[in-house]
This record gives sequence, C-alpha cells and structure tokens, in this order.
Amino acid sequence: MSHAHDELGDQGRLIMSAEQLRRALVRISHEILERNEHPVAIVGLHSRGVDLARRIAELLSAIEGVETDFGTLDPRLYRDDPDSASIKPVVPSEISFPVDNRPVVLVDDVLYTGRTIRAALDAIRDFGRPSSIQLAVLVDRGHRELPIRADYVGKNVPTARGEEVRVMLEEVDGTDGVTLLRQSESTASYSGGQS
Repeated sequence: MSHAHDELGDQGRLIMSAEQLRRALVRISHEILERNEHPVAIVGLHSRGVDLARRIAELLSAIEGVETDFGTLDPRLYRDDPDSASIKPVVPSEISFPVDNRPVVLVDDVLYTGRTIRAALDAIRDFGRPSSIQLAVLVDRGHRELPIRADYVGKNVPTARGEEVRVMLEEVDGTDGVTLLRQSESTASYSGGQS
C-alpha cells in the first residue's frame, strides 16, 4: 500500500485519504436518507461542491433505486463581499426541477466563514421555496463569521486562519484527498472553496 502522505510531498499534510473521503460521502448519503421522509434534491455549489453533490446524488439513487434530482448553483453574484469572490467567470446555475415544498440539500466542499452559503440561500430562492434547505460539506474548518451550521459534515478540521484546506477531487485534480496547508505553502492556482 502506498502512502499518500509521501505522494503529496510539498502539497501539505493529508487529513483525508481517498478512502476516507469516499466513506464520508457514503455516510452523509445515508444520513440524508435517514433525516428526510420525502425525496430530496441535491444542489452542488461551484466549483468542487458540484462534483461532491453529483457523487452524493448517485449514491442516493443507488441506495433508493430511484433517480435523485441534481442541480448546480453558482452563488457568487449574491455574495455580500464580491471582492473576495473568485476571478473566474460566474457559471450559469442549472436547476431543472421544481424546488418548491421539498427538501433541498446544498453541497459544498469547505465550510469556512459561511458567506458562500448565505449567498447560496439567497440564490436558491430565485428557483422557488423549498420545504427545508439543508447543508452538506466535506470539511468544516471553523472560523464562522455568520450563524451558519452544516447539517452533514464529512470531517471537522480545526484550523488556524493562516492555513488552507485543499480538497482534491478525481474529476478536477485526478485524485481524491484533502490536505491542510500553511498559507506560505498554498498556491494561487488552486481554485477550491474556502467559504
């Protein structure tokens, strides 16, 4: 068995392996099913939240034997701090199913200040009025600036403000895993979420 720690080199300290990430998503999927009596809609937040949401929707579909509604949302236009938003162009949201009177689970990679989630709550209202809006995140790193709490968490990782949580996904990065980097180790090319 190869040690992912060694493979990462200067990319930071591994805090979730590919297998741990997979298990976290399976657990979150089961928790979503246990909590909700009615079929949920899964909505991923750009960018890495979309791939995580797609995986959760596929897990839910496999467990339940029925297709789970899946959509995407880019809430950056709704942020109250637009200067801190990514310089990448805003991606059109894709929600092609009704959200009224049903539970919607927003999925993001990292929960940090809560500002992206606040923006997503505003954005989802443009599509209707869900019976409930729940939040699933792979990593909760603390340091909330707004009173926002995740309903489903893959891993709680206490961090210092000078650290960065980097989520790597097979669909984007060619590998799965989560690393913790000091600010000096982080690179400008990484576009993962710290929301």
